[in-house]
Amino acid sequence: MNKKINAERRDFVKKSGMAAASFLIVPRYVLGRGYTAPSDKLNIAAIGAGGKGQSDIANAWNNGVNNVVALCDVDKARCKGSIDKFPNAKLYSDFRKMFDEIGKDIDAVTISTPDHVHGIAAMTAMQNGKHVYVQKPLTHNIREARALTEAARKYKLVSQMGNQGASNPGQEQMMQWFDKGLIGTVDQVHVWTNRPVWPQGINVPTDKPALPESMSPENWDLFIGPAKYVDYHPLYHPFKWRGWWNFGTGALGDMGCHLIDPPYRVLGLGYPTEVECSVGTIFKQDWNPEYIPEGCPPSSSVQLKFNATAKNKKPITLTWTDGGIRPFHPDLVPANEDLGEAGSTNGVIMIGSKGVMTCATYGLIPKLYFKDGKKLVMDPNFVSKNKNVKLNEYGHHVNWTEAIKAGFGSKEHRALTSSFDYSGPLTETVIMGNLAIRSYMLKDATGKNFIGRKKLLWDGSNMKVTNFDEANQFVTREYRDGWKLI
Repeated sequence: MNKKINAERRDFVKKSGMAAASFLIVPRYVLGRGYTAPSDKLNIAAIGAGGKGQSDIANAWNNGVNNVVALCDVDKARCKGSIDKFPNAKLYSDFRKMFDEIGKDIDAVTISTPDHVHGIAAMTAMQNGKHVYVQKPLTHNIREARALTEAARKYKLVSQMGNQGASNPGQEQMMQWFDKGLIGTVDQVHVWTNRPVWPQGINVPTDKPALPESMSPENWDLFIGPAKYVDYHPLYHPFKWRGWWNFGTGALGDMGCHLIDPPYRVLGLGYPTEVECSVGTIFKQDWNPEYIPEGCPPSSSVQLKFNATAKNKKPITLTWTDGGIRPFHPDLVPANEDLGEAGSTNGVIMIGSKGVMTCATYGLIPKLYFKDGKKLVMDPNFVSKNKNVKLNEYGHHVNWTEAIKAGFGSKEHRALTSSFDYSGPLTETVIMGNLAIRSYMLKDATGKNFIGRKKLLWDGSNMKVTNFDEANQFVTREYRDGWKLI
């Protein structure tokens, strides 16, 4: 705080006659950036208030523990539930206008837009001094994830990514098992999902249907945001944007931050050192396979390698598969048992020197299989460190709002399970797989020969592929004028 603000605060305490040790409900503009008094309600705004955004803002509101002062969405029909729930909230289509007009009245924002807007919305919020909760994946590309991680530190703000499984006690149980040495040293990890459950790997639409009544041309331009402009199509909005690189990050971006989170956390992983992939194709006439560079592939297999860590004294190979392709049963897992979730649709397998550990999405249903045929499941009396675990989504949002109230730098903030210090590098790892997938589709100048089908060597600290420079174009993206990240 500057001297003027300090003087104002001292004068307030003197005039109020409060003891120095008492909690003070002081206007947030007096206390300055990044601080809210412990007894004060937060004023929260939502950027993206429909779909997942509806539950994100409701969970942060927490049945009236906090205030919802603004809702920002380009399609008011999609966020009608939030509008009805918070009738006194001011409505916006452009978050930049929202910050200009009522920024001084906002403490924190939830960001639940399509992936391509996460980075610019979160950066704008932090530059305006707002604490941020950002849906997964944290960003659309690696550079954005690094920028948000550094910004959260620079501006001293409380951050959380929306991979709510990070607050699930199942992950605590797996960490406890691993830290006790029950699985031994891990060298192989398998992660898989049944996504995509939306059209992916299809041709770019060429027709131009009319905009929905709930969206104006100006709001469609806001939906495009930093991306390359394309005309409206229902294959993009409201849900199918996930399958297009212009807006989404495919199956890996949708589920990777949920499923890669358990091994990343349990094994203490950092940046990968290399990545390699293969992808499925669509078939057109004459049985010729074809890749659609604008769209994510219908299926993929990605292999990431990591150095040994302080927790796991052996290099690790992590294999990701999507499009319904799953790994085979390890020898220690009984043949008739599901892997991960029921029906083996999504899951995680960690293969160690003493046993095999598995779980479902969010770290649910953790199991440990031993060489003597015994199996260990989660202790029904397991006591979580997360005091809000019984709230919606394991209290992931409430932990964030309570950390804001406690003040930046408190133990509560440092204990957040997915603050950007953690979720930034996790997102970089997930999006590294997409960098490999997009490189896999690159062709030479003739358009006939694929040039990116190789193992990519990664310098994580410098965010650079060291053996194939053409791949580095996917570390970031081209931004439309007026929408650059920094």
